[in-house]
Amino acid sequence: MDALFSQQHSLLSSLTESRRYLHDLIDWNHRLLGIVGARGVGKTTMMLQRIKDIYGFSDKAAYVSIDHPYFEAQPLFDFAESFAAYGGELLCVDEVHKHPEWSRQIKAIYDSIPGLRVVFSGSSILRMSAQKADLSRRALVHELHGLSFREYLLLAHQQEFAPLPLERILEDHVTLAGAVVQRIKVLPCFRAYLEHGYYPFFLEGVEQYPLKLTAVMGQILEMDLPLAASIAPRQIGKLKKLLYLISTSVPIIPDIAKLARMTGISRPSIYDYLEKLQEARLLRLVRQAGGGAGLLAKPEKVYLDNTNLAQALAQTPDPGNIRETFFANQIASALPRQRLVDEGLTVPARGDFLVQGKWTFEVGGKGKKQNQINDLPAGYLAVDDLEVGHGRRIPLWLFGFMY
Repeated sequence: MDALFSQQHSLLSSLTESRRYLHDLIDWNHRLLGIVGARGVGKTTMMLQRIKDIYGFSDKAAYVSIDHPYFEAQPLFDFAESFAAYGGELLCVDEVHKHPEWSRQIKAIYDSIPGLRVVFSGSSILRMSAQKADLSRRALVHELHGLSFREYLLLAHQQEFAPLPLERILEDHVTLAGAVVQRIKVLPCFRAYLEHGYYPFFLEGVEQYPLKLTAVMGQILEMDLPLAASIAPRQIGKLKKLLYLISTSVPIIPDIAKLARMTGISRPSIYDYLEKLQEARLLRLVRQAGGGAGLLAKPEKVYLDNTNLAQALAQTPDPGNIRETFFANQIASALPRQRLVDEGLTVPARGDFLVQGKWTFEVGGKGKKQNQINDLPAGYLAVDDLEVGHGRRIPLWLFGFMY
């Protein structure tokens, strides 16, 4: 335990002061909290910041990572029991997905040690989803998304801006965009964000960013999917090819039969794999608007989860695909998910996206015309390569300020 606290002291001493958007949205007083999210989005930092904020370097709070050699011989429950007996109040457990029975251990701590608050985190959303049902009545589980464009500007350029609700962007985008461009050259920053700004580890070096991101994708495909989704290892190469094809294609309705032929994956398996890749936060599936049977149909559009994945997979990803991937990612990450089936972002009969069943958006380059939305009272253009818009033409980058 002394060695673990010594490591914790070192980690607390080197913490960054920048806070992720989720930090202020969590009810930290809840007895059992979970934070899930892709590798490298800042879950560990957020837990350590909470410890330092409330307890400083006191031994009343402990941070442990389940992959520490200590836990190969010592059950997590026994550690928690001993920690609480010596006055411990907050236990933060990182990388819980690496423990085969993590949910049973966390449940036992919650049920048997009522004076101890627990925060747990995991990077394999697939593997955590397989067990977290055991904690459904006990834990509040939050998902931490990658950096918004707004957060990237703070970390990369020390430019702090307040988050903007979608309604305010639609009502006052000219003033809001004008205030940003007075402080920063926004378009070059936006290009950089699309390439390497979604995961905070860009701060460790932009040159190594593609290699690290490729390693993250490899870990998800080669470890998480076979273990959590029962996907045979021989299929992993085909899934890599599927991701590459999606990154280089124009954003059109997917031709499942064509994808099956090109990847060698059967049509029934394609549907299942698309869903699993979305659960792993490598893909985003957007279904047709209207609810009902439409939500059960094949996806209308398939994107990579974020633009950085596309840049790591292909040297020349399709520009239109990149634009729509950014819009879908930032909108979906900012919208609260309150229902079992998410209908916040769908594909309408006209336009590229329908948001919350209210607003229609067409996404395109600077030359994009608005004839497709002229007769839609709640229709807007999200336009790339534009600093400040006018009317219903809104700069695409401004949708990155929503969280």
